[in-house]
Amino acid sequence: MSSMSRRHLMFAATGLAAAVAAPRLVFAQAAAPAPAEAPTGPFTLPALTYPTNAFEPHIDAKTMEIHHGKHHAAYVANLNNVAKTNPQLGTAKIEDVLGNLNALDDSIKFTVRNNLGGHANHTMFWEIMGPNGGKPEGEVLAAIDRDLGGMEKFQNDFNAAGGRQFGSGWVFVTVNKDGKLAIETRPNQDNPMMDGKRALMGNDVWEHAYYLNYQNRRADYLKAWWNTVNWAKIAERYAAAKAGTLGV
Repeated sequence: MSSMSRRHLMFAATGLAAAVAAPRLVFAQAAAPAPAEAPTGPFTLPALTYPTNAFEPHIDAKTMEIHHGKHHAAYVANLNNVAKTNPQLGTAKIEDVLGNLNALDDSIKFTVRNNLGGHANHTMFWEIMGPNGGKPEGEVLAAIDRDLGGMEKFQNDFNAAGGRQFGSGWVFVTVNKDGKLAIETRPNQDNPMMDGKRALMGNDVWEHAYYLNYQNRRADYLKAWWNTVNWAKIAERYAAAKAGTLGV
C-alpha cells in the first residue's frame, strides 16, 4: 500500500472515531417551538360538556381532541383576528351576520363566511351530541313522522344526503317557526342561517370529523354517528325554533 493510501486511511479512521465520540446532542432534532396562543377577543371556543372519549368506539377521543381543540379553535382564532379591526363582528348576533353577509366589506366577507360559519356549525354540533342521548319523543318525534316519513326513513335519507355531499360540508335538518323539518346540505362551512333558516341539528362530513377511524368510509361514519345524538338537546332546540328564539 502506498504512503498516500495509508495516510488517507488513517485520516478516515480518525474522523470516524471522532464522530462516534461526539456528544449525542449534536444529532438531536431541535425542539419544535411552542404554539402561539390563540388571539383573544369576543369569540370563544365553547367547552365540551363531556369527555373526548365519551363517544368511543363511534368517534374516537383523538378525533374529538383534534376536531374541537384544533379545527374549531382555529375558526375562533381567525374570527378574533378579524375582530381586531372590525369590532362590530364581536357585538352583532351571529345569526344577523351570517344572514346578511353581503353587508360586509369584501375584504373580510370570505373570511367571515368560512370562520363564523364554522364556529356556528361546530357550536351546534357539540351541543346536539352527548352520551346516552336517548330517543326522539314528543313534538320532535311527531315532526319527524309528519315531515320526514318516520325515524327509519329520516335516518336513511339524512345519511344518503350526507354521503352525496361532494367534498367537505354538512348535512342539516332545518326547522322553521311552524316546526316544519327538512333535510338540506351545505358546502364547506356554510350554514342555513345564510338563507334565513335555522338548523335543528346537523352532522359534519368534513374528513377531519371521521378520517382517523373511518378513512374514506363516510357512510360508516354517518351510520355510527347516530349513537352520539342527544335527543333531549334537540327537543330544546325544537322548542326554541317554534318560539323564534333559536340562535346557532
